[in-house]
Amino acid sequence: MKRLVPLALAVLLAVGFNPGPATAGAAISQQQVQELIETYAHLTGDFYKKVDKQAALDGARTSMIDYLKKKHVANATLPAIRADDDDATNAEILSREVSTAVSEYSTRLEPTDSLSGSTQITYAAISGVLGSVKDRYTVFLSPKEYAALNEGLDGTSFGGVGISYSIDDKTKDLHVENVILDGPSDKAGLLPEDIIVAVDGKPVPQILQGAATLELQQKKVTTVLRGDPGTKVQLTVQRNGKVMDPVTVTRATIHQPSVSSKMLPNNVGYVDLAVFGQTTGEELATALRRLDAQGAKAYVLDLRYNGGGYLNAAVDVSSKFISSGPIVSVQSRAGVDTEYDAENTAIAPRPLAVLVNQYTASASEITAGAIQDSGVGTLVGVKTFGKGVVQTIFPMRDGSAVKITTARYFTPKGRDINSVGIEPEIKADLPKDLKGIHMGDPTTDPQLIAAMAFLNARIAQMAADTPPSSTPATAPTTTH
Repeated sequence: MKRLVPLALAVLLAVGFNPGPATAGAAISQQQVQELIETYAHLTGDFYKKVDKQAALDGARTSMIDYLKKKHVANATLPAIRADDDDATNAEILSREVSTAVSEYSTRLEPTDSLSGSTQITYAAISGVLGSVKDRYTVFLSPKEYAALNEGLDGTSFGGVGISYSIDDKTKDLHVENVILDGPSDKAGLLPEDIIVAVDGKPVPQILQGAATLELQQKKVTTVLRGDPGTKVQLTVQRNGKVMDPVTVTRATIHQPSVSSKMLPNNVGYVDLAVFGQTTGEELATALRRLDAQGAKAYVLDLRYNGGGYLNAAVDVSSKFISSGPIVSVQSRAGVDTEYDAENTAIAPRPLAVLVNQYTASASEITAGAIQDSGVGTLVGVKTFGKGVVQTIFPMRDGSAVKITTARYFTPKGRDINSVGIEPEIKADLPKDLKGIHMGDPTTDPQLIAAMAFLNARIAQMAADTPPSSTPATAPTTTH
């Protein structure tokens, strides 16, 4: 959807607004002027509630003064500013105020994270403008923070073998948690629940020797498992208590996955979503195809500790289980509702349990709410976080960005879950310390155990309700 540029932004950029010459120190740059104008225009034009313009300007001024004091700039003061009814004028007032601060104080600031004093003050002003609406999700993201956000949602790429693992506390061997579908280890025949006991012939406990903390142990494992694509590593694997012959894995470029999957007892397919990234829908489709081919009779969708991600990813994921109808309704500040419907990509119906907890939020709650309202699955766990608003990220030219709450959303049945959360049908909790619990383990994970009990009962009921086959009996065949 195209977004109209607010009038104040269009006018000021068209005339090439100049904040005026600096009276001392460094001047504010044209790029910084544009960032200030864009921030003010996006907040006043896109925030999902009406914005107090005076508060926005005061927020910038207060934030700059507070920042200067924090950096031990003595006697930092700035002239009071008064908002105008005209947004273009307010953007000009804001830029002049920042220019004054930069001229007076930027040379007294030490560079921080390679940021000049001018940039630090500009960022403080932008943060203050956004902070004026007192919305926890409407924030400024520095280039470093914005890059980290993108990496968290979309993952990183590296040369590796394509597994996730945990380190056994007692044996110090590597417990394979997940094998990336079609990745190097998958092609070499490794399976979830395998135990890697040696790498290139060296026992894993020896590799970890001298690493006192888990972080240091993980670094040592990374050193031996990762490497340039095309290089080889030999893994000795123990499976079902038996040490197998070493297998050679050819490293490849690995894109950090957002979906992991495995088959649980009684042919229950388990799928864990870490985040709702750009490729999550595609990754989920691949995982479900694999589990279906292995004979999955039911599914567990694990959304615990998933803080959300992209709205379209939530629609993609929900559409894998909901064949038709609404997924979510998004309402803008103007009260305009945009309904997102299922994308006609659903798998064949199976009993479905969705694991949720207090950290299931945002896009995860969109999916959980849609599945609950549509009746295609049952939620298991504890009440979700309760984030019923949508943010839009507006990137800046220097790699920074502003994240603004631009809308609220409702479940298919019209529920507003913001600050309320979603209650699961089956209540099951986890102890706070998680001692003795291996998440995703159907023997130690209480919430997964509850989900399995529900699904196994459904599978048994379906089997009882299925009439006997009328196919004539035939003699057994033998293949030679």
